[in-house]
Amino acid sequence: MEPQKEPNPNYLPYPPQSRPTDDEIDLRELFKALWKGKWIIIVTTFVFAVGAVLYALSLPNIYKSDALLAPAESSNGGGLSKMAGQLGGLAALAGVNLSAGESSQTDLAVQVMKSRQFVEAFINKHDLLVPLMAAKDWDLANDKLILDEDLYNPTTGEWLREPDGLRGATPTAQEAFKVFNKNILNVNQDKESGLYTVSVKHYSPYLAQQWVNWLIEDINKVMRERTIAETSQNLAYLNAQLQKTAVADMQSTFYKLIEEQTKSLMLAEVQEEFIFKVVDPAVVPELKDGPKRALICVLGTLLGGMLGVAIVLIHFAFRKEEDNKDLGPRT
Repeated sequence: MEPQKEPNPNYLPYPPQSRPTDDEIDLRELFKALWKGKWIIIVTTFVFAVGAVLYALSLPNIYKSDALLAPAESSNGGGLSKMAGQLGGLAALAGVNLSAGESSQTDLAVQVMKSRQFVEAFINKHDLLVPLMAAKDWDLANDKLILDEDLYNPTTGEWLREPDGLRGATPTAQEAFKVFNKNILNVNQDKESGLYTVSVKHYSPYLAQQWVNWLIEDINKVMRERTIAETSQNLAYLNAQLQKTAVADMQSTFYKLIEEQTKSLMLAEVQEEFIFKVVDPAVVPELKDGPKRALICVLGTLLGGMLGVAIVLIHFAFRKEEDNKDLGPRT
């Protein structure tokens, strides 16, 4: 009689891969749950799609006008930088910066254009507070800005918003600066060509073009006035030092510096395009720059579909958990 074999404790009636567990997700059940909840997904997607369309249609058109600019060759007294090797020490002593090239002065002009002082002066000079802070759309037929009458009364010229702390009914200079730099003005440089693009976005394409032209005109004027003031101060200092020295070599050096500063002063007083030369002027844009209504509608529809699927899956997960509780622990 053959001895009876002891049962193998590791033996299982089916492979480990096919053993059912409570944590497994049955794809058939998942697809079945999605199919059962298809109306939830369809309704949610439809609601979000309609909402996205209505939202996109409610947004006003934004137009962008831009101009292409090149740094002016003669800006900042370029002749001075050529003398830096010979006269750098004495020029520094005299308070004259010979190392500032055209690029650094152009970069300075860009930063000045974005500065609080320049933007506030620009808004005040051209009376832009109302079209900047109260406009909400543009009437194409009448070429007229549509103002938010909850904020501003165009008849009386009175601001109607509620004061908030240090901010009164009239928008402050800091508010206007923030809106202008964030939503209106954009300055970019092409690193390869070295050219600059100044662009302005607004509800009115005509105002967008006009503001670009004003910006270019004003930054050239501001930088020209700064150079005239600095050069005049340098000339006054150099002439005073010239009177104090009797050394012929020093006098010759001072004469060269005075000559270069005089050239810079003459160019600054004569040249209109002192910092930026207009390569391609701004035009009235015929097509809107934004909003991207088609993209808004697509994203809204996708969001609705994902939310509908998420609702169905969450419901399926809770229902499966409740079913497992009802079955109780397996023996």
